[in-house]
Amino acid sequence: MTRFTVNGTPVHYRLEPDTPLLWALRDASNLTGTKYGCDSGLCGACILWVDGVATKACQVTVGDIEGAFVTTIEGLDEESAHPVQRAWIEGQVPQCGFCQSGLIMAVAALLKERANPEPAEIRERITNICRCGTYPRIEAAVERAAAIARGDG
Repeated sequence: MTRFTVNGTPVHYRLEPDTPLLWALRDASNLTGTKYGCDSGLCGACILWVDGVATKACQVTVGDIEGAFVTTIEGLDEESAHPVQRAWIEGQVPQCGFCQSGLIMAVAALLKERANPEPAEIRERITNICRCGTYPRIEAAVERAAAIARGDG
């Protein structure tokens, strides 16, 4: 039995400790914003935060995070008013949208660390795969989100 907090709510899963966090959230909690992409930790579709750190949910088990605080895309901001979410909407970033929750969580984590990342740093740190190829819109939205977060937007 595993206990931790998801989006501010304590949860108690009766799952095997080696159950991937991704499946616990999607199947046991019906939090489907975190997407299944590759199951290898390569694509980034499943990125969420564990104790405030961007984490690939397919690569961590529920047993690994006993007592942790998990934030999914559903818990980032209920009103979609987080600077990254606002920039994504304003920049019409999504095409198919599948990878977007992982991207948003990865970018929000980056902006917590660096208020004004350079374009090269964005490309280096945000390694999520967007099969639609919206990378120019993603980069522009990261810069816009940084400006919003700084109060320049």
